[in-house]
Amino acid sequence: MLTPPDLVVDAADTARDLSDFSEAVMRCVETCCGAAITVADGSSERRAAATHPDLTTLLSVEIDSGEGPMSSALDTGEPVTAADLLGEERWPDYRAAALDSGIRSSVTMPFHHSEVEVTLSLYSFRPGAFVHLTHHPVLVLGEQFAQQLVRDHHYRAALAQVNQLETALDSRAVIDQASGILMHALGCGPADAFDVLRRFSQRTNRKLSAVAEEIVRSRGRSLKDQQRAG
Repeated sequence: MLTPPDLVVDAADTARDLSDFSEAVMRCVETCCGAAITVADGSSERRAAATHPDLTTLLSVEIDSGEGPMSSALDTGEPVTAADLLGEERWPDYRAAALDSGIRSSVTMPFHHSEVEVTLSLYSFRPGAFVHLTHHPVLVLGEQFAQQLVRDHHYRAALAQVNQLETALDSRAVIDQASGILMHALGCGPADAFDVLRRFSQRTNRKLSAVAEEIVRSRGRSLKDQQRAG
């Protein structure tokens, strides 16, 4: 049986937000004894948080079996209600795990925005607890939270792109510096200097930027040492 909820925190960056939201939702629905939320944005496995370990186990049963109200809600794009799990026949594995935890009814609501896919599930010890949830404020909260996750997803994607560009610019700068050193040391042009860098990178099985950094740091001595050793 479920005891008073303990917060479950997953390992993802948004774990605290997911856990806090699932607890807030549970508190705003009078008939609810627990809540769980899952998030997928295409960049990693589906993340999940719940207000009790039993519900985390229930989510695992759904994900492992590929059957349950979560899968049905994602397939249809509509909320899926199990009014009384004692008579439920659609998902035998989910039904058994839920009843084992004392759950008699549940509802799972999907929210899909851009690349982000969210499910919010509510659970109750009582049958028929969520039959009148159609216009409940929890639906608005779910929509708003999903939109917040979309904004966070876009922000992280933009930040990653900026970091990649900065890394590329830094690499380009050090490669240009190394090429300049080689042009001076070898008396060659830019193309020949870059070709020397490229061949040295291939021969040592190292990134071009790493080779360039070493040449800049040693002012070309590392390349001369490597050439003598070869």
